[in-house]
Amino acid sequence: MNEKFKVNVNDKSEFEFTKDQVSSLDIQPNGTSGLHILHNDKSFKASIEKKDFLNKQYSVKINSNIYKVNISNDLDLLIEEMGLSLGASQVINDIKAPMPGLILEVNVEEGSEVKEGDYLLVLEAMKMENTITAPKDGVVKSLQIKKGDTVEKNQLLIGMD
Repeated sequence: MNEKFKVNVNDKSEFEFTKDQVSSLDIQPNGTSGLHILHNDKSFKASIEKKDFLNKQYSVKINSNIYKVNISNDLDLLIEEMGLSLGASQVINDIKAPMPGLILEVNVEEGSEVKEGDYLLVLEAMKMENTITAPKDGVVKSLQIKKGDTVEKNQLLIGMD
């Protein structure tokens, strides 16, 4: 299954992309924070002006226009479809299971330093593999699960500092 992303721009336009579509873009770094993008024989200069990783909201400057962009991945879409919410589990230091499932992979150990967005673990739920990422920079304080564990919704998976 190809990972999908739903992108909302300026609360007006919605787009859906697959990971393959995003990967196929012709993007080159331009300086320290900018990007040069070629798409349909057109050239664009882009940079991320502001980012709120926890809420998946970004201000993106393309050429001279700034856009407010919200990005949702497969897990976000599934949670929304089920009428659930990640809510407080994203705001605090504890990483909790957003839904019941099976731990397929654990990518960190106690004491590991992680950066915002790093892959922490893979949770299989409803026959979908969901990658759980670090909500912020920090250190893994405690690891409450291991590969092969079955977890319940809101069960503590990882404690972070």
